[in-house]
Amino acid sequence: MLRNLAALILVVCTVGLATRVTAADQSADPREALLKRLPAGSKLEDLRPSPIPGIYEFMQGADISYLTADGKYFLDGNLYDMDTRENLTEVLRTRARVAMIGAVPESQMVIFGPKKPLYTITVFTDVDCAYCRQLHSEMAELNRLGVRVRYMFYPRSGPNTDSWKKAEVVWCSPNRNEALTRAKTGAALDMSKTCDATPVAREYALGQSIGVRGTPAIVTENGDYIAGYMSPRELVQQIKTLQLAKR
Repeated sequence: MLRNLAALILVVCTVGLATRVTAADQSADPREALLKRLPAGSKLEDLRPSPIPGIYEFMQGADISYLTADGKYFLDGNLYDMDTRENLTEVLRTRARVAMIGAVPESQMVIFGPKKPLYTITVFTDVDCAYCRQLHSEMAELNRLGVRVRYMFYPRSGPNTDSWKKAEVVWCSPNRNEALTRAKTGAALDMSKTCDATPVAREYALGQSIGVRGTPAIVTENGDYIAGYMSPRELVQQIKTLQLAKR
C-alpha cells in the first residue's frame, strides 16, 4: 500500500513539474526565437503580433513585412481588411512616417511657405535632381495655393559626392533658402563653405528608413507618400484626395 502511495506521489510530482516547465516555456517571449532568423540589428520591438493569428509584423522604419510564428515563412506585401477594403499595412506606414518626420525639429529643415498655409508637405530633395528643380521653380505657385514646403536633404548619389557636398554647402550658407534656390537653378556655389554640423546625413538616413527611392519624395501631414513630381495644382488635388480618403 505504501508502495502504491509513493508511486502516486511520484506521478503527481512529475505531472506538476511537467506543468511548470510547459508554463515557463509558454511565458517566454516567442519573438526571441524569431529574432534569430531576422537580419542583424533587428530588435525585439521590431516584432509584434499582426491582426492574423500566428503571424507577426516585422517593422523597421516604414518598411513592414510579415513572419509566421514558427519563423518558417516571410511575407512581403500589403495586408488588407476584406470587410473594409482598408490597406492595414499602409496605415502602419503612414503612422510611422508621421512619427519619424515629427521627431525632426523644423529648425533642421529649409522651409518655404505662405503666412497662412492650408497644407504642409515634407519634401526629400536632391539639389541636382531635374524634377526637384522643376518643383522648386514653381514654389511661388505652391505657396499661392497654400502649400508650405519643408525640405529635407536626400542626395541620391550618397555620401562623399558632389550632390552631398552641395547640400552641405546650402546648409552652411547664411541664407539657406536663397542658397537652395541658387543651387537648384544650377548656379555655382562656394564649395569652400563649411560648418560644424549639418543634418544631411541624418535626413538621408531618415529618407531611407521612410522608403525614399527617388526624388522628389513628398510626405503629407497625414504620412501619405507621393512619389515624384506633380504640378502645383495636381499636387494640391492629390493632397485633397488623400485627405478625403481618410475620413
